[in-house]
Amino acid sequence: MSDSLVYLNGALTPISEAKIPVLDRGFIFGDGIYEVIPVYARKMFRSDQHLARLFRSLAAIGITNPHNKEEWLTLIDQVMSAHEADDQMVYIQVTRGVAKRAHAFPQEATPTVFIMTNPIVLPTAKAREQGVACVSMEDKRWLRCEIKSISLLGNVLAAQNAAENGVTETIQFRDDYLTEASSSNVWIVKNGILMGPPTDNLILEGIRYGLIQELCAAHKIPFEARRITRQEVFSADEVMLSSATKEVLAVVQIDDQTIGKGVPGPIYQQLFKAYQEAKAV
Repeated sequence: MSDSLVYLNGALTPISEAKIPVLDRGFIFGDGIYEVIPVYARKMFRSDQHLARLFRSLAAIGITNPHNKEEWLTLIDQVMSAHEADDQMVYIQVTRGVAKRAHAFPQEATPTVFIMTNPIVLPTAKAREQGVACVSMEDKRWLRCEIKSISLLGNVLAAQNAAENGVTETIQFRDDYLTEASSSNVWIVKNGILMGPPTDNLILEGIRYGLIQELCAAHKIPFEARRITRQEVFSADEVMLSSATKEVLAVVQIDDQTIGKGVPGPIYQQLFKAYQEAKAV
């Protein structure tokens, strides 16, 4: 890793010199939240929605937001400006701060704020053209998935399951209903209708979730948010992933089963094109 500049608690510093105390509650308990914002041509994409989710996650776990919106934008811009890449992926993390180890919230603690950015890595042209394979597993995570928590061990294990199987993602099911992948929302298409799980506590509402709803409305693609069974996923005409780094990506195989015709379908093609147009605005 190059010795790039990051922001930590009030200062830009080389990443090799950025240090936190071992009693930081993010290190001890995973007590914190994070956010990831894609940047295209040095312009953040849907920053309002990302910061709104950051603020929701902070409120959900009782961490006082250390900055207002304009202050956050200024800090992010400082980190972005210190890097050469025009297309970046900004990572923000806020923990409850440093305190004596005890499970309950400390009465006084100053949040730890960390911001870094790296060049964004998007799917390859081959993955876009041919689609990708996934595996499935039972969703064994906690029941507050709507919080973008740094406590990601369940997601890490799901991602490792995909890596060990040589595929792109692990698609998860809770009681035989679709939730999400390890770091992506999951969509299905049946008879021309795009469907996604409801935005409840069982999934993280990706910023792409709202964007895809907007794109469907703009391009007259019927959309439904509802509970989706495992059988419906495997019998779908199309399956797609969405995330900040995947944007929108077709799934053509899950486990050993081919999805649809085994190639990226027409709704995916339409949404991918619309997504690229949205980025360019």
